[in-house]
Amino acid sequence: MPAERLHLVRHGEVHNPQHVLYERIPGYGLSEAGRGMAHAAAEHISTLERPVTRLVCSPLQRAQESAEPFAEIFDLTPVIDEGVIEPWNAFAGKRMKKAVLNPLNWRLLVNPSKPSWGEPFASISQRVVTAMHAAWDAADGGDVVIVSHQAPIWIAHLAVAGETLAHSPTKRRCALSSVTSFERPGTGPTGFAEVAYAEPAAAGIDLGAV
Repeated sequence: MPAERLHLVRHGEVHNPQHVLYERIPGYGLSEAGRGMAHAAAEHISTLERPVTRLVCSPLQRAQESAEPFAEIFDLTPVIDEGVIEPWNAFAGKRMKKAVLNPLNWRLLVNPSKPSWGEPFASISQRVVTAMHAAWDAADGGDVVIVSHQAPIWIAHLAVAGETLAHSPTKRRCALSSVTSFERPGTGPTGFAEVAYAEPAAAGIDLGAV
């Protein structure tokens, strides 16, 4: 049986003392606070009293660590899916406040609607929505949890709502360990409909997102 509801969960706070854009750089795992946030997200979905039958996560360390509480609570083995990975970004490893002031980087900022600094929004939308459908169809009824990142989750929200994908990264409603939930009525531009949004974890230090 296909799924009944799908939850896109953002990872928890990342240990990032240098405050760099960590993008797909290996070695960026959760902070101690981030592990608590991931547990809060898993507990939140547990309190919904809905069976979770499939757990999917991005291959990046912070996402896999954020999936661990779900694996424990729902007795599931996470399935790694490259389709929900963080977008690539030309500013990876840099501190954004300094990087944007460097004239050598201004060429990367000329087209924010694409965006010119990284993976196109349309590419992110296509791969994330495809991953959502694949996870939905592979479930044995119940709900699906996908642990991903801020940009893929927010762009999925925009795509499902039929809104323009171009946006400012500073305007995203996607807090650390937030839960954005969807059902698939088969209508709308993607076949999905957003049904809920929750922020079960305390606010963390939100730095380094693409």
